[in-house]
Amino acid sequence: MTGIWDGLYGPVEVRRVQPYEANKQYVCPGCGRDIPVGMGHYVCVPSEATDLRRHWHYACWDRRVPNAPG
Repeated sequence: MTGIWDGLYGPVEVRRVQPYEANKQYVCPGCGRDIPVGMGHYVCVPSEATDLRRHWHYACWDRRVPNAPG
């Protein structure tokens, strides 16, 4: 089964947020922990569901294992 982060809503655009751009605190969906103000991270946006964008720690996004096709 395809999940939100590996194709359910189309390709996911991944952008790097630099520490000086990180002006709000977020919760990482990968680990459930805070991403504090001033910490660099990724913002990940499914192309067909931009309202589902989420902010991820670099390591959590890089470590995740997308579902295998089929």
